[in-house]
Amino acid sequence: MNADRSNYSYGMLPSTPAQYGACPTRTDFKQRVTEPRDAVKGLVARVQFYMHDRYGLSMSRQQQQLFMAWNRMYPTSAWERERDQRIAQVMGHHNPFVTGERTWALGHKPSREGLGGPGTATPARRPVAPPVQVAEQGGSAPVIGNSASKVYHLPVGCPSYEQVQEKNRVSFGSAADAEAAGFRRAGNCR
Repeated sequence: MNADRSNYSYGMLPSTPAQYGACPTRTDFKQRVTEPRDAVKGLVARVQFYMHDRYGLSMSRQQQQLFMAWNRMYPTSAWERERDQRIAQVMGHHNPFVTGERTWALGHKPSREGLGGPGTATPARRPVAPPVQVAEQGGSAPVIGNSASKVYHLPVGCPSYEQVQEKNRVSFGSAADAEAAGFRRAGNCR
């Protein structure tokens, strides 16, 4: 499957028959498009977000929209969080799109954190703390949105969390709820 996937774009292939036995992954060689199985679509999206963000890669609007949809439709699983924790122990950092520390929106400006310049191709290994957990439904501190700017702030890691004026304050149960309402994460949130 991986060899057939080659460097094809990801996409939806509803009319293409399955080619790999019981695995529902499909590849259309004429269109040069691969559709992974549903169980990994969210993971594929978050890995693509990570690679494009960390290394400053460009991504077409169509691919961004597809991955944003897969990210919403197939949320991070317990297995994916465990996988991220294990990888972080080796790499020295988490995938912020898995932990919820970062989200992707159309026109996302890459952090380019993986491009440290000459001689920094191999990151130094360092202990990794578990990721900061973004408030979820039923959490103690809400995510605060600013109705004037349509920006939201997390209860942990956002210096401007307490600075939203009361008249503009909107509470959300999670970052995902804020994004679903059309808000975007404040740029100074880590």
